[in-house]
Amino acid sequence: MFEARVEAGFAAAHRLVHYHGKCERLHGHNYTVRLWVSGETLGEGGMLVDFGALKAVLGEVIAELDHRDLNELAYFEDDPSAERIAAYIFDRVKAARPGLPVSAVDVFETDTSMARYRPARL
Repeated sequence: MFEARVEAGFAAAHRLVHYHGKCERLHGHNYTVRLWVSGETLGEGGMLVDFGALKAVLGEVIAELDHRDLNELAYFEDDPSAERIAAYIFDRVKAARPGLPVSAVDVFETDTSMARYRPARL
């Protein structure tokens, strides 16, 4: 199995409505996102997927989130947790490039706190 990943970042604000603690107040993060692809075979040029293509689609998707109050997006239903942000990015990338072998998305809120979304079956 081959795996490859690209990384990008965005800044956004959010609050967790159904969480009781400091994160229920509006605050922001400089998020880091890692987009993973995986596959059994390599394509032309000996690559799983061109890094440039991965960076382009990830950039398009995170541009939708950059410098936003994530609570204003209906998708998150008032709780834009790192887990839900990872699922959102995964789904948006798959919708934008259906043939892309996306396997997981990691979303870091800080250098030491990360959530990953990976569907049960690929």
